[in-house]
Amino acid sequence: MLNLSELTDKVRALAIEAGDFIREERKKFHREAIEKKHAHDYVSYVDKESEKKIVTRLKELLPEAGFIAEEGSGTLNDEQYCWLVDPLDGTTNFIHDNAPYCVSIALKSKKELLLGVVYEICRNECFWTYKGAPSYLNGNEIHVSAISNLDDSFIALGFPYATEEYKPMANHLVNTLYGNVAGLRLMGAAAVELCYIAAGRFEARIEAFIGPWDIAAGTIILQNAGGMITDFKGGDSYSSGSQVLASNGRIHRDLLNIIDNL
Repeated sequence: MLNLSELTDKVRALAIEAGDFIREERKKFHREAIEKKHAHDYVSYVDKESEKKIVTRLKELLPEAGFIAEEGSGTLNDEQYCWLVDPLDGTTNFIHDNAPYCVSIALKSKKELLLGVVYEICRNECFWTYKGAPSYLNGNEIHVSAISNLDDSFIALGFPYATEEYKPMANHLVNTLYGNVAGLRLMGAAAVELCYIAAGRFEARIEAFIGPWDIAAGTIILQNAGGMITDFKGGDSYSSGSQVLASNGRIHRDLLNIIDNL
């Protein structure tokens, strides 16, 4: 039986340590040190080194676990447990020295998420939780907002790299929400933004065509703070990252209706 409280404490320390490495590298980083994975989708040596450090340490913490990591470190076969690691979520922000960007680490069993840690580097904020616990920000318990109408809702959108596939939805959301909600934002770091919903800073976030490592930690943090996350039909296929609607729960149905009207 895993001691999730103790394990989460160790993962928090690891995420902050990885974040410190990223913060120091940012001071001497040059944009020439990037590689292009796909159109407008970048990776740097910082992502790769961060992931290596994280994966090595997680193997020590839980040798029996497999991995799903953005830059391909570790493997997943039929292990009972699986780490989902994004060593630097918000790489484009990092490259351009623009906040936010973060380290995101989650652990799941074959049935459910067990813990999640997101360390936002620019604001030195660590969000975390584990199964059966509240969600926390730097030791203080957090909860989603009580906003229940779209007019007062502050909503984050994500525009994925799959531009042609997502452009109709992006246009639909902007055309429908712009001027009818309290505000729209594009921040570029899904893991952090899910935590911002958990902390009551946003009421919702909508995106598609992202990876499971982008949302795993943020998902359990959001859920344990009272929020909701589904796919665009209200189902549970969101964990793949293919469709992700996250909210405080109170405006979720309204947003599902808007998405369905595309």
